Amino acid sequence: MELRAYQPADLEEIYQLFYDTVHSVNRKDYGLEQLDAWAPRQMDRPRWEQSLADHETWVAWEDGKIVGFGDLGEGGYLDRLYVHKDFVRKGIASALLARLEESAAGQGCRRIYTEASITARPFFERWGYQVVKPQEKPLRGQVFINFVMEKILRV
Repeated sequence: MELRAYQPADLEEIYQLFYDTVHSVNRKDYGLEQLDAWAPRQMDRPRWEQSLADHETWVAWEDGKIVGFGDLGEGGYLDRLYVHKDFVRKGIASALLARLEESAAGQGCRRIYTEASITARPFFERWGYQVVKPQEKPLRGQVFINFVMEKILRV
């Protein structure tokens, strides 16, 4: 597995990975209507294109296939970190997170923070993230419980 910078041609594959992963991996913690709101069948292409281009976005690549991706917004905000549903627990999320943390520290960020799902919270805790607060977040008519989490970085 190797990490490389996002390219616009990756968009369709990244969105399919996102959709499939949310609808399978997160199924144990969220209901079907929530999953459909979180990852709708139809991609909001302009929003995704803009977001991935504006952020520092990395993809994990293996055997000609994208197996994970993550992106870092301004001020150390870890926006997304997803691994292909068939490649979870193989160190891909850890490799992406390490790269994004390194980048945030390199930009002078004193902390990195995210809004972690119920499913992702234990992963982030293993990486030293602390819950700042639980929150109820509305999205497309659904309300999600997730957690604002942060990690203080060594700059």
